[in-house]
Amino acid sequence: MVGHVLKDLRADDVDEWLDGLTGKLSTRSLQAVHSILKRSIRQAQARDRVVRNVAELITTPKGRAGRPSKALTLEQATAMLETAKSSRLHAYVVLSLMTGIRTEEARALQWQHVVAWVKDEDVWRPVGTAGFDHERYAVYVWRSVRAHGDTKTRTSRRTLELPDDAVDALRRLHVRQASERLKAGLVWKDDDLVFCTGTGRALSPANVRREFRRITRVAGIGVNWTPRELRHSFVSIMSDSGVRIETIADLVGHAGTAVTEQVYRHQLRPVIHEGAATMNTVFGRGRSA
Repeated sequence: MVGHVLKDLRADDVDEWLDGLTGKLSTRSLQAVHSILKRSIRQAQARDRVVRNVAELITTPKGRAGRPSKALTLEQATAMLETAKSSRLHAYVVLSLMTGIRTEEARALQWQHVVAWVKDEDVWRPVGTAGFDHERYAVYVWRSVRAHGDTKTRTSRRTLELPDDAVDALRRLHVRQASERLKAGLVWKDDDLVFCTGTGRALSPANVRREFRRITRVAGIGVNWTPRELRHSFVSIMSDSGVRIETIADLVGHAGTAVTEQVYRHQLRPVIHEGAATMNTVFGRGRSA
């Protein structure tokens, strides 16, 4: 389709061009490309450059099948958590697995949104001022690295109480980050990010994926894993532990159960208990001695 003058573009040209991409792009990517083309021609119509939008006449073809997401077993998750202790991503991995937050939500998380319940004042306060000497902690999942900095949808905003292992990992990260801030001095970029480089800058998705693959490889569970599958693993562990699907939908930020059932159908069991309490039990914190 390259080289076509817009006014001479035919529906067949668009159809042929999209068909040529089916072996290279996923269906979702093809839909995005098709949508961009339709919007572009729509703008040309508004300026009287073209009479009709031929891209509107075409049905987006199906693309190549993507690799289906999978979930860690409890044994695999335990091995991965143990290996991750020596990684800069330790707290990232623990938080993602034990709360089910999206990767783009984790990378955008700020310390002001990691809060402790100050019992004497009957209020949640950021750990930066409240410290870590409390019994209950939570994260406000309000931001994302998506455009405009919002979560995937407005209904994705949620407050999640933290399981003990996540609190411990964040406490250690907070101490380490304070040391790195002093060492970096004026080079430190103060964006209040929980997960960042040694100079306070945002983590790149590629570096997160690379380090996560190293963790899974050393843990002996292979390298064919991505950080987003920590979220699928969260759903699987919740479901295996008897958590209701309605609760899981709330925890992962879905407006209802339909999306949860559709996207995570392979991780859900027929009977789908609460996030932090369940994780404490599953990973040993809630068991009696």
